[in-house]
Parts: sequence; structure tokens; C-alpha cells
Amino acid sequence: MDDIGRIFREAGALLEGHFRLSSGLHSRHYIQCALVLQYPRIATHLGARLAEAFADELIETVIAPAIGGIIVAHEVARHLQAPHATDSAQVRAIFAEREAGRFVLRRGFAIAPSERVLVVEDVITTGRSTREVIELVRDAGGQVVGVGALVDRSGTALYFGVPLRTLLQLEWPTYPPDECPLCAAGVPIVTPGSRYVA
Repeated sequence: MDDIGRIFREAGALLEGHFRLSSGLHSRHYIQCALVLQYPRIATHLGARLAEAFADELIETVIAPAIGGIIVAHEVARHLQAPHATDSAQVRAIFAEREAGRFVLRRGFAIAPSERVLVVEDVITTGRSTREVIELVRDAGGQVVGVGALVDRSGTALYFGVPLRTLLQLEWPTYPPDECPLCAAGVPIVTPGSRYVA
């Protein structure tokens, strides 16, 4: 692994066991980005690295699905900010939240027609949340100019119709619940993400 992998490993964020991912898939590996993002200097460093990949895109707003991507969006937007920008010219960081199973904008957030938007995540597995946020932005009239993530653990070439940039790629297999060898072996499962928390 490169220095990004080392950062996650040293933070204890690369976990092994039996996990139910936010996608519903099962895996013997899990990456807990919160253990990395709890350190502001590291979060700032990762945000700067991801922002570099989109520096020429004239981004006006960075949006993430809650809750895992909120800090990522904030730090990426911070580093996309033009020096000496006025308050009205700042790159915004906003987030979408699930309501009745769908992502929506709440808390007064809105996207203007033709606004140039970057969608970011902490971890991409299937790309489902990313696609839902892209649809939300487009339904509001915004223009999605790219997708960024700290980690891509999809193991496939995901396509969103816009450039995808990630800092770390992990080749970790995932399983549908009815095909999971860990379930078949009776290994207890853990649900560390936020989607299924009551």
C-alpha cells in the first residue's frame, strides 16, 4: 500500500471479521473511515489530496451522503476554495440525508440550476449511494462534474458518467447474504455502518 493505505492501517481502520456493509453485502473486511477522519490534520490532508484531482473543474458545491461523507465533503470543499474568495464565492460543503428511504436535501440546503457539483464519499462499495446523490443533484437542476472517494472497495470499474477519482483502491471480495461463506460457517456478523442502525 502507498502512504494513503499506511494512514488507514496505522489508524486501525482496516478491520477483519464478518461485516454487513451499508450496501447489504457481506464481507470479511471493513474499512472504518471514521477512525481516520477523527484526526483533523489527517482529514485535512486527505481532503487536500482528493481536491487536487478536481482542481480544474470550477466546482461550486461539494455534496456527500450522510453521515460518512460529511467530513470528506467539508475538507474537499475547503481545499477547492480559491484564495481570498469572498463569502459569496466560497465552495460549499453540503450533505444529503435519507428520508423514507430516499436521499433528500434538508436543513435549508438547495442546489441552483446549472450549479457545478462534486459528489464525494468516504467509501464506495456498490456505488448505490453515489448514484442516488447524483440523481438528487440532477433532479435539482445541478450539473454533476465528478465523483470522488477516499476509498474504492468495489473491485469493479464503476461508471457514473463523470470522472471518478479515489485515493485508495482495495480488492476485497463481498458476498450477497445468501452466498456468504461466513454466514454458512456460522461466524457472528457485525453491522458497523449507519444505514441499518435503529
